[in-house]
Amino acid sequence: MAARPETAEEAADLLRSLGEEGRPVRPRGGGTKPWGPGWDGDGEEIETGGLHRLLEHNVGDFTAVMEAGVPLREAQDTFEAEGQMLALDPALGGTDAGAGATIGGVMAANDSGPLRHRYGSVRDLVVGCTVALSDGTLARSGGKVIKNVAGYDLGKLFTGSLGTLGLIVRVAVRLHPLPATTATVVGAADDPDRLGAAAAVLAGRPLEADCFDADWREGAGRLLLRFGGAAAEHQAEAAAEHVRAAGLEQVATLADDDELWMEQRVGQRVQDPRDTCIVKVSGRIADLPAAARTAAEHGGSLVGRAGLGLFWLTVPVDAVGGVRDALSPRACTVLDAPDSLRADAWATPDQGALAVMTRIKERFDPARIFRPGTFVGGI
Repeated sequence: MAARPETAEEAADLLRSLGEEGRPVRPRGGGTKPWGPGWDGDGEEIETGGLHRLLEHNVGDFTAVMEAGVPLREAQDTFEAEGQMLALDPALGGTDAGAGATIGGVMAANDSGPLRHRYGSVRDLVVGCTVALSDGTLARSGGKVIKNVAGYDLGKLFTGSLGTLGLIVRVAVRLHPLPATTATVVGAADDPDRLGAAAAVLAGRPLEADCFDADWREGAGRLLLRFGGAAAEHQAEAAAEHVRAAGLEQVATLADDDELWMEQRVGQRVQDPRDTCIVKVSGRIADLPAAARTAAEHGGSLVGRAGLGLFWLTVPVDAVGGVRDALSPRACTVLDAPDSLRADAWATPDQGALAVMTRIKERFDPARIFRPGTFVGGI
């Protein structure tokens, strides 16, 4: 049975004991992201479900402080009641029996959705955090105000660490106004090169879109730009002219666009990764044609951030090697997949970067109990 600490101090005391015993630890939030090498059950699983309190919501300052186990969906409901939002919109997962992704889990996985185009990633939205380390230390950095430069920025370091450095127990975030209305313009192309050329053109235009995504499946692709606020529909109509000028067809403007963007978020995940899996490609805007063509050649599909060069390919499990070969030297990370593929989830790291990451692991996890051997380069 997994341990379930109720306070940060209780979590720190537990980790001190486990560190002294040298027992491996796997932090667990909502259990929606089984990424990286699998867990063999040898050690202690620590659930953050007991750390479920939203501690502060500073409406006037557009900040909030919450414990790591707070479900992101519940936090967003609280912020929405005040006309605000945390600009993180990954697929939340979860079922009727589970609340889905937690704020600590989203941070540890560096997960994100289409809003990343305008608002950035988790690293840009976290202004402070508290983590429990393997020697029982509770380390804090940042604060609960947006302009804060005090201390080492643990928020950026622990974002994307996948539970390999310590346990995130508390997070302070910046919020943004919730758009009253939204509108989306869509343009299509049946040629990856034409789609990519249009993405490059539109990325260089001052369109002020909240989201700028790509989608490719069944031999055809499209670009989607979403605008939010009182002038959203007007901005979308104006952007439609730019989309046509960029060479796209079937240009349309949609006011009822929630389902469209839900499909983009859901397209980043595979719920039952036995036959298909997700490969995340980290590249450049100009890599969209290669990524779309590779997805098509391997019988898959693509969604992604057209203005950032981040793409999620859904492909058959036996196509992963071919995808990596076709897109090399771009970083290709296997996310949702069978355990046999996740054992080799990471792209080969630069040796200099690996040396730095190894030193960081030694510094923050001296007992080497947090998911040992499961991160990039076997860290």
